[in-house]
Amino acid sequence: MDQYTLNLLIVGASFALYIGIAIWSRAGSTAEFYAANRGVHPVMNGMATAADWMSAASFISMAGLIAGVGYINSTYLMGWTGGYVLLALLLAPYLRKFGKYTVPQFIGDRFYSQGARLVAVICLIIISVTYVIGQMTGAGVAFSRFLEVEVSTGLWIASAVVFVYAVLGGMKGITYTQVAQYVVLIIAYTIPAIFISIQLTGNPIPPLGLFSTHTEAGVPLLQKLDQVVTDLGFNAYTGQGSLLNMTLFTLSLMIGTAGLPHVIIRFFTVPRVADARWSAGWALVFIALLYLTAPAVGAMARLNIIDTIFPNGVEQPAVEYEQRPDWMRNWEVTGLLKFEDKNNDGRIQYYNDAAAGFNETATQRGWSGNELTINNDILVLANPEIAQLPGWVIGLIAAGGLAAALSTAAGLLLAISSAISHDLVKDWLVPNISEKGELMVARIAMAGAIFVATLLGLNPPGFAAQTVALAFGLAAASIFPVLMMGIFSKRVNSIGATAGMLVGLIVTCLYLFTYLGWFFIPGTNMLENVPANYLFGIPPTAFGPIGALLNFAVAFGLSAMTQEPPRHVQDLVESIRVPRGAGAATGH
Repeated sequence: MDQYTLNLLIVGASFALYIGIAIWSRAGSTAEFYAANRGVHPVMNGMATAADWMSAASFISMAGLIAGVGYINSTYLMGWTGGYVLLALLLAPYLRKFGKYTVPQFIGDRFYSQGARLVAVICLIIISVTYVIGQMTGAGVAFSRFLEVEVSTGLWIASAVVFVYAVLGGMKGITYTQVAQYVVLIIAYTIPAIFISIQLTGNPIPPLGLFSTHTEAGVPLLQKLDQVVTDLGFNAYTGQGSLLNMTLFTLSLMIGTAGLPHVIIRFFTVPRVADARWSAGWALVFIALLYLTAPAVGAMARLNIIDTIFPNGVEQPAVEYEQRPDWMRNWEVTGLLKFEDKNNDGRIQYYNDAAAGFNETATQRGWSGNELTINNDILVLANPEIAQLPGWVIGLIAAGGLAAALSTAAGLLLAISSAISHDLVKDWLVPNISEKGELMVARIAMAGAIFVATLLGLNPPGFAAQTVALAFGLAAASIFPVLMMGIFSKRVNSIGATAGMLVGLIVTCLYLFTYLGWFFIPGTNMLENVPANYLFGIPPTAFGPIGALLNFAVAFGLSAMTQEPPRHVQDLVESIRVPRGAGAATGH
C-alpha cells in the first residue's frame, strides 16, 4: 500500500470518528451548546481541555520553533504551562462558581455595564480570530502534505470538517470529540519521538534521550548539536538570549493563557466548583505528556536535518540536489521547503548566511548564500520521514497534526459563536429570542467565523505558533486583567474596567499592527519587523504584559477617581471568593 493511500485511510478513519461523535452528542438546547449541560467529568474535561489547548501551535509549530532557534524558544513551554497554574489557582473555580456561560457575561454582570460586556465581546472576537488563524494555517500545512494538495485547498478541507462537527455538536459535541482527538494526537506525537530517540541515543524516553549520549558521536546529544550548528554559522542551540525579552514573552504567554476565552469556558462545563480546579490539574497532567517531549523532538529533528544535508559531517561537501532524500521531494511540492542553487554546484548549501563572522568560511568553501529554506511548521510532520520510520507512523502523525489543529479551532469558534449569539443577540439586541432561535443564531455565527478564519489563514502573519503568540498578547492585555480585578477587587467599577480593557486592547493592537501590518495584512506595516525598530527592544510577541500593566493602571486610576460599585456588586464579588457554607471567624 502506498503512503498516500495509508494517509487517507488513517486520517479518514479519525475524521469519521469525530463526525460520528458529533452526531451522537448533537446539542439539543442552548445549555448543551454552550456548556455541555454542565455534566462533564473532571478527568474527561481535563483531557478535552488539553486537546483544546494543544493546538496546531503546540503539535506542529512549537517543536519547529525550538528546533529552529534552540533554548531561547523554550519560553513557549514555560509560558503556556505556567498559565495553566494561574488559571487553576486564580480564575477557574471562581468563574465556575459565578455560574454563567461566557466570559463577557461575567464581565457585564460584575461591572454592571452592557458597555463593558460589549467591549469584552470585541476583545474576545479579536483574540479568538487571531488565534484561529494559527490553527487553520497548521491544518492547511498538514493537509497540503499528506493529501498532496495546495495549502489553500487544505485550509478549505479543514474548515469543512470543523463546520460539520462544531456546528452540529456545540460544546457537548466538541467536548467528546476533543477527548478522542487528545488520544489521537498524543499517540501520534509520542510514538515517532520514541523511535527517533532510540535511533539517536538508545533511550526510549525522549525527554531523557535529549540529555543522553549521541550513539554515533559518543558525546552528549546537545553537545553534538551545539557543535554542528555553530560550525554552520548558527547560534549555539543551548545559548541564551535577552533575559528581559524572555521574561516578558514568558509572562505574556502565562497571563495570556489565563485570559483565553476558549480555555476558560471549558471550566463552565463541570458539575461543581471543586471540579473546575481538578479539571485544570488533570489538564496539566495531559499537557505535560506532550510538552516534556517537545524539546527532544525539536533538537532531534534539527540534528537529523543537518545529518541529511551533510551525511559525512559539516566539514565535508553537502549532498547533491539530485540525490536529495524523498522527504525533501515530498515537501518541495507543498512550497514549504525551497531550494535555490545560488553557486550552481548542484549541492544543497545550508548555513547561516546572515552571520557576518561566517562569511569568510563560506567564501572559502565556495558558498554564495544559504540555498535551503525550511518552514518551521513542517519539522514535526516531516520528522518520521526524515528518520525513515514506517509508513503507518507517518500517517499517524498526519492524523495527530490535524486533530490538534481542529480541536482548538472548534473551541475558539465556539467562543466566538457564544459571544455573538448569547452576549450580543440574546442579552442585548433581541432579548426575547426563543431558545431555538438562539441556537440557530449560534450555529450561523459559527459558520461565519469558520469562513472568516479560513480567509485569514490563507495569508497568516507568521508561523502557526507565532500567530498564536500574538493572540496571547491580546488576551494578556485585555481579558486577564479585567477578570483578575473582577474577582479580587471590590473597588474597580464599570468606568475603570471598560477604559482599562480598551486601552490594553488598542495599545497592544497598534503595537502589533505597526510591525506586522494593519489587521495582519502583508505590506501594510509602518515599521519593518526587526529588533532595531522595537520600542525598548520589545518584540510584538512580548508586548502583552505592557498592555496588561496599562490596563491595570487605567482601571485602578479611573476607579479611584469615580464612584465605587453598588453594594450588591461588592457583595457579589465577596460571594464569588468565599467558599459556600463558610461561616464567620470566631474568637478563641
